Formats: sequence, structure tokens, C-alpha cells
Amino acid sequence: MAEPADNKSRHIEVTAADLPLHCPTPAMHLWNTHPRVFLDVAKSGEAQCPYCGTKFTLAGGPVKAGH
Repeated sequence: MAEPADNKSRHIEVTAADLPLHCPTPAMHLWNTHPRVFLDVAKSGEAQCPYCGTKFTLAGGPVKAGH
């Protein structure tokens, strides 16, 4: 991740190196977390956590599939 995030952040930009992405992220405070949920940001370039509402945006947009 570009910057460490706390649980109060509502928008976090991630990179392809952060995939597979899950929320809460390792940088979030343990005392203020929810169950881990994996989020698919590769398809659309963004995803929102159903627990805390944090929006994740993939730097560079959606991942293009190829052979």
C-alpha cells in the first residue's frame, strides 16, 4: 500500500503488489477491526468493504487479462 492506513480512512489506493486485497489490511489497527473479507479490485479497479465502507481504488485501474 502506498501509505499506512488506519481504520478511520474511507479511501485507500492500492497497487497490484497488494493483491489479493483484503479488509482490514495489515496496516489497520487490530483493536478496531472486523472479520476479514477479500475484495476484488482487479476487475473494476475499485471495491468497497461491506463491513466498514472503506473504498479501495487500484492504482492504474482494472487489471487487463491476457495470455
